Amino acid sequence: MSGSFDGRRAALFAAISVLLVVGGLLLVLGMDRRQPEPPRAVDKGGGVPSVAESGSGPGSGSGPKSGSGPKSEPPSVRKRAAALPASDPVRVTIPSLKVDSTLERLGLDENRAMQTPEDPDKAGWYEPGPTPGANGPSVIAGHVTWDGEPTVFFDLARVDPGDTVEVARKDGRTAEFTVDRVATYPKDDFPTVEVYRNLDHAGLRLITCGGDFSEADRRYADNVVVYATLTGSHTSSVTP
Repeated sequence: MSGSFDGRRAALFAAISVLLVVGGLLLVLGMDRRQPEPPRAVDKGGGVPSVAESGSGPGSGSGPKSGSGPKSEPPSVRKRAAALPASDPVRVTIPSLKVDSTLERLGLDENRAMQTPEDPDKAGWYEPGPTPGANGPSVIAGHVTWDGEPTVFFDLARVDPGDTVEVARKDGRTAEFTVDRVATYPKDDFPTVEVYRNLDHAGLRLITCGGDFSEADRRYADNVVVYATLTGSHTSSVTP
């Protein structure tokens, strides 16, 4: 009787040990599949936006809305360059982040939300808006993570005012933008007008996600927006 009991106890301990090992592996795999945490966005180069409209903006759920008339960004110490003629963009480069990506074309989905790039390793240009270098607020968006891996705009929050963003265009010109400021907004309070409002110069907005990732909602809490101004251009060979 005692021997039989000891055998059953040994078998029970063995079964528990197997469950603990399997459980440990599942825990490690589950943690491994969690989305990596991107760099925390810190507002840089400016304070609270001077014009804002609450709502789930294109960075998180709706298309651009009509806003006020032409307005300029807060004064910049850098000299703005004259706007270029319209020409579709083919590549975006952020030297400080070692980002170099061809561009997809983004439109609006059935919910009037801005589409996101199909390839998580590529950024996308919002085609209904101005082309980069032309007058107005051109928008380029990219994923921050995908399936547990960092993607094209993972480090976007690390951009600093004064950094350069270059956008190569089909006409052989590369538009050179200088970052003015970096801001982070809750997705549920996205400043649509501030990001998409009319401008009296050539501007650029880079958009991605940031903040905490919710496993339940499968999304990040915030949007990171980089504001930049055209400060120059040069001739280049276009490499799509």
